[in-house]
Parts: sequence; C-alpha cells; structure tokens
Amino acid sequence: MLPFDLPPPAGFSSTPYWNGKAFVVDGQDLQILEYSENFAGWSDDLTALHEEAAGDSHPIDLASRNDAIAQIKRCLPGGQGVVMEIGCSSGFLIRDLVKALPQATIIGADVVKDPLFRLADTLPGIPLIRFDLLQCPLPEQSIDVLVMLNVLEHIEDDVGALNNAYKLLKPGGYLVIEVPACPFLYDSYDAELHHFRRYAASDLHNKLQGVGFQIRRKSHLGFLLFPAFAAVKLLNKMLPSRKDKPVVGEQAKRTSGNGIVKIAMELESRYMASWALPFGVRALAVAQRPG
Repeated sequence: MLPFDLPPPAGFSSTPYWNGKAFVVDGQDLQILEYSENFAGWSDDLTALHEEAAGDSHPIDLASRNDAIAQIKRCLPGGQGVVMEIGCSSGFLIRDLVKALPQATIIGADVVKDPLFRLADTLPGIPLIRFDLLQCPLPEQSIDVLVMLNVLEHIEDDVGALNNAYKLLKPGGYLVIEVPACPFLYDSYDAELHHFRRYAASDLHNKLQGVGFQIRRKSHLGFLLFPAFAAVKLLNKMLPSRKDKPVVGEQAKRTSGNGIVKIAMELESRYMASWALPFGVRALAVAQRPG
C-alpha cells in the first residue's frame, strides 16, 4: 500500500490501490498506472539505443548512480521514506535503490511505455507510474526524496517541471538532480538525444531557487574527464563530417569500454566525491523544499 492516494487514470473510476504486485483499479490488476505521455524530449527508441550502447555499466553512469544513492542516504538518515525516481526508464537506479534502501518505499516514474512494462516484469514489487511531470497527477507533498538524473534537459518547460517537483515534495523534502553541463558544448550528440539544452550550473541553481528550493549541494560529475570531453564535443560542432550525424551509439560504446574513462571516474568517486567540483561533464545539485 502506498502512503498516499492516487487519482484514477482515464477510463477508470475507483482510487488505485497498490497490493504489493500491481495496481488494482475497478477490480483490474494493472502493471503500470498510466496517466499521460510526452515524447517531445524522449522516446522508447532512445531508451533502447542507450541500453544497447552503454548498458548499465558505463563508468559515468555508474558514478552518477552511486553519487545519487549517497545523497539520498544523507537525505534519509533513517533509511525510511518515499523515494521517487522520475525518468527511471530502464530501471538501473531503481534496482540499486531497492538494495541500498530496503526500508524505503521506492517508486519509479517515466513518460515512456515499453521500458516501464519491461521493468515491471523484472521488478514486480516496485510501483511504476507513467506520467508527464508537466501534467503531474500525484498529490502534492507526498514524496520525501525526488530523483531526476538527466531528465530536466528533456523537458521543454523546465521551470514548470521544477515547480511541479517542488509541489510533489513534502516540506523539508529533497530533490537530487543531475543535468548535462556547459551550454556551449551543445552538439549533434545532444540533439540526437532530444536535449532541449545543456546547463550552466548557475542557471540550474537560479531556476531551482526561483521556484522556492534552497540549494544544499553544488558540484559536478566528470571533472577529470572534462578536458577530453569538451574537445570531443567541440569537434562534433566544428567538423562537417560530424554535424547532424548520429553519434550517440558510437561514442557511448567507445567510452563505455574505455579504461581511461573507468579509472578517471573511479578516482573521482573515491577521492573527490565530497568536493564541490567547479566544472565537469554533468552538473549536480541537491535542493530542499523549506519546512
């Protein structure tokens, strides 16, 4: 049973009930509770592309998930509470959260459809909800920790999304967020992934504060890799052969198996995780709703 009530999805009349394996609505068992979709910034095909190219073990993504879990544990020192990941997609972080926080209520959410149903088959005990954050159906002040890793850049109205994220959180609740850094590095890779933008850290912080959040942590991920990363991104922008060419699959595969990338991220995670790193591949923040 979830610690809050959900509205009935379209075509149903009763309040959904989570029985530990499925949502029960009007006497029917639903694997996924579906409310709305928004494919402007993501798609089922992009999920499949990312899974094929990077899998669940890309060094940067591993470091990202480990960092997020460390931050969530700081936000929930007792290990109990409601944790929702928006943009759970393939479920790599959800699986890690179930192991790391066995006493917490873990909820996955996304706008995609096929990956959520695959995830429901592999993690039958996790409630999964399909909705567009800009049309959020969940009750306000219902979540203790909200996680959004590489999600905000896929939403055109990012301020509207942050405002709804703020409303979802209980007073004193936390948002753990990660976005691609450095607007000047936006290239064909970003366009292929349907990114509306990359972020300057100051821009992210200003938008968070603008909707009412207090910033509790500022940092970056991929600090040691940034010079090489920036060089590749600039080449993507300047070389005619790389402009408007599909590059996500090729570059994700190449970096996923790269020993230097792996060592750099392991060093950063082990020795620099507590630092406020001034630049990097991705911008990190932990923001709190006052109260």
